[in-house]
Amino acid sequence: MESAIPRKRAAIIGSGSIGIDLMYKVMRSHHLDLSMVIGRSPNSEGLAMACELGIATSADGIEFLARHGNEIDIVFDATSAQSHRINDQVFRKANLLAIDMTPAKVGAICVPSINLDSIANERNVNMVTCGGQASVPLAYAISQSFQSLEYIEVASTIASDSAGMATRENINQYILTTEQALRHFSGAGMAKAILNINPAKPGIDMQTTVFAKGSYECIEKVRASVRQMVARVQRYVPGYQMVLEPIESKGHLTMSVTVRGSGDYLPAYAGNLDIINCAAIAVAEFHSACWERTAA
Repeated sequence: MESAIPRKRAAIIGSGSIGIDLMYKVMRSHHLDLSMVIGRSPNSEGLAMACELGIATSADGIEFLARHGNEIDIVFDATSAQSHRINDQVFRKANLLAIDMTPAKVGAICVPSINLDSIANERNVNMVTCGGQASVPLAYAISQSFQSLEYIEVASTIASDSAGMATRENINQYILTTEQALRHFSGAGMAKAILNINPAKPGIDMQTTVFAKGSYECIEKVRASVRQMVARVQRYVPGYQMVLEPIESKGHLTMSVTVRGSGDYLPAYAGNLDIINCAAIAVAEFHSACWERTAA
């Protein structure tokens, strides 16, 4: 029997490709009601698509949300790190749950397969980066079966067509944010993140490779920990697949995953955008469920 409590009202600010894909994911959710999509260009494809679907739209950006913040509960910010720092002042004033799709690092960082329960009371939740959502679960799983983790390195390769201007303009921020999340969740002494943008046609699936150096007793325990984590990620990102289980080589471990998107709007090879959107939906639905339990 479904709850009589209404679904939480959500808005998306940012009408680019990631915002459009997120729009379809929010619409499919049983816990969320997409109330508005906000952009900055009247000619935005995302705003036109939202309008055709009967969703309220505006090209007035954060100014529109400042006037209508009382009409929503949750906002997904798919703009840029610089814009999010400004936008969050409006989100805070309206007391909105802000789910930050940028590497701004304003709020509590979340990787749903690891710390979803711990962000129940957070007002601003940062989704790290696409590479972070793909690699941090592996880094955490490794740390749980290591006695000590000295160094971890992550190299993510994505298709050029799945890397928009916001991604390209925020690469330095992407690297810093991903490395911070790797250290935070794994306890590694040192962390390094690399992003490769591949121009191959047709576009290649996202692939993330993790290198780790440290002390551990049994490679099979490491593999078991990683397998369990992959299964947890797959609950909200079905296209997350292990393609290379942890192997030993010259004193370090190597493992690799690919991420294939669900194709809601973006091409399936754009797994980098799909994984961060799926993670954001997991956060929003978790908060919605928490609100329902509180109200019941």
